[in-house]
Amino acid sequence: MVTDRHERRQVRVAVIGSGFGGLGAAVRLRREGITDFVVLERADTVGGAWRDNSYPGCACDVPSHLYSFSFAPNPDWPRTFSGQRHIRAYLEHVADTFGLRPHLRLGHEVRLMRWDGDAAHWEIETSRGAFTAEVVVSATGPLSDPRIPEIPGLDGFPGKVFHSARWDHGYDLRGKRVAVVGTGASAIQIVPAIQSEVARLTLFQRTPPWVMPRVDRAISDAERALHRALPFTGAVRRQLLWGIRELQIQAFTKRPDELGLVESLAKANIARAIKDPALRARLTPSYRIGCKRILLSSSYYPALARPHVDLVASGLAEVRGSTLVAADGTETEADAIVFGTGFHVTDMPIAERVVGEGGITLAESWKDGMASLRGATAVGFPNWMTIIGPNTGLGNSSMILMIEAQLAYLADYLRQLDGLGGRGGTGRAVLTPRPAAVDAWNRRVQERMRRTVWNTGGCTSWYLDAGGRNTTIWPGTTGEFRRATRRVDLAEYEVSRAGVPGPGVPGQRAATTRKKETAR
Repeated sequence: MVTDRHERRQVRVAVIGSGFGGLGAAVRLRREGITDFVVLERADTVGGAWRDNSYPGCACDVPSHLYSFSFAPNPDWPRTFSGQRHIRAYLEHVADTFGLRPHLRLGHEVRLMRWDGDAAHWEIETSRGAFTAEVVVSATGPLSDPRIPEIPGLDGFPGKVFHSARWDHGYDLRGKRVAVVGTGASAIQIVPAIQSEVARLTLFQRTPPWVMPRVDRAISDAERALHRALPFTGAVRRQLLWGIRELQIQAFTKRPDELGLVESLAKANIARAIKDPALRARLTPSYRIGCKRILLSSSYYPALARPHVDLVASGLAEVRGSTLVAADGTETEADAIVFGTGFHVTDMPIAERVVGEGGITLAESWKDGMASLRGATAVGFPNWMTIIGPNTGLGNSSMILMIEAQLAYLADYLRQLDGLGGRGGTGRAVLTPRPAAVDAWNRRVQERMRRTVWNTGGCTSWYLDAGGRNTTIWPGTTGEFRRATRRVDLAEYEVSRAGVPGPGVPGQRAATTRKKETAR
């Protein structure tokens, strides 16, 4: 649904983004009886990362029945691990099933969000009009903005260049010399998918990933029929998948030394496919398994063993015309470069466009590292909440579990606002997290992080920010996070009230009265 370019509207809640987080927030708002909201989406369709990432071989590494909303089960998943096309179709189905289309504002890229303390609302400028909102839910996600490294000479490359999340489907790879830069989750799917088409494929690897077999299969007609006829069987399947991962997480968070057996299995996986001992050595990581996300593929290593596929065990350092030069001096000729180099995770560009109290941007507030209260709210940003915020990521399970926990926190946050000050007029409440509460929460998170494999495993990963601090991963189980976000503790917030009329000025709003209250 696209609205008029000059639309100006006041809403209670503005949700930014229409991936799993944004659509999940929209569903939760409707289930709470809130219909005065919009979902602002910069693209022309919903889907978030599963719309943007359409590269060959794109699929999820979390089982389908766990990588879906508990309130929107899909009995018809075709495979145990779903591909991008089916996940995107699922999100479109969620938008239709829960009546979200009237709330969508597609083609509305958010250019600025500014807190107006006098009016006690957010002023939002988009590419197709302006909005004001009492509450903002930022669900842009950490995988929204691709990161392409600054490579000297890249601008002068005469061939095709694109990022995996912006795949150019109009470019024909057949017969081309293609370089893939990066060996993360996207690259290990792209390499097997395109290697049969290209004349030559060169993979630039700075650090090898740990890769385990992908135990994928088609879900039978009988299984799907059972899940349709008896929905509880799908729920049981989901619970089993969840329980296995809850048990596994203990090794990542508390006992990294116990991961040696898993490493042995991963090394055996390399040995089965790679017979060349020199290549096998270059593909074997030197850090503890789990320090970076464990990747799943049964076709990655066989693809690297093909005679027309080369592995350069070094990063891309320079481009000289059509010649690519690695940091170790290796030179390769290429017609196209595909960057599988990840995203702006700890330095999200949206943070530059969020302006809170005192004119401070979220990026400025987080210049020393992202920090929030329970992964949701930030100091100096009243009535603002993020889905998939700092330290809510997972290393081995489904992000949908974390998103649903945050949606419960969002629902209680809005209930607390209603209970404190009513809606829309005199006395409307504003909640801002107390600095002491945010500091206490993050001290606990970082203290638990110290012994995890992500901090002790001997690698440098995208989980870490520029200062080496892990502001991405949750150092516990999803059950623990769900319990921590079940309710909003008002003692952790400063309560303000807005819209109190000034004496002798009937019908007009005086400057906002900010009565700092002791939350009871």
